[in-house]
Amino acid sequence: MTEKQNPPAEGHAFQDEVTELEAKSATAARLFDIRRIIGALFVVYGLIVGAAGLFATDADLEKAQDININLWTGLGMLALGLFFVIWVRLRPTVPPTPPLPQEAAGAAGPETGPTGRD
Repeated sequence: MTEKQNPPAEGHAFQDEVTELEAKSATAARLFDIRRIIGALFVVYGLIVGAAGLFATDADLEKAQDININLWTGLGMLALGLFFVIWVRLRPTVPPTPPLPQEAAGAAGPETGPTGRD
């Protein structure tokens, strides 16, 4: 039996499609990095709580024994959120690339026993 070979144009089209899917996968991995989500949420909530602390009334401060807890909590949340965002920028995630079929076959090698001898 003879194998039917693909023309070179189809092989390149398939390779281009694989490359495009790998790029989309890498983009999705970076987009849904948990550090990015946590950082964004802490930044947003820190701004909201910090703003509530900036506009606190005397009655609010009296309830908290003259400590502006909303302002301090908002600043802490903002700092934590910025930490996560900076961490993502300094150490971006790189999704692992699957091995090519030729590399996978070559890496497997010949079948050997547990001692490494035939």
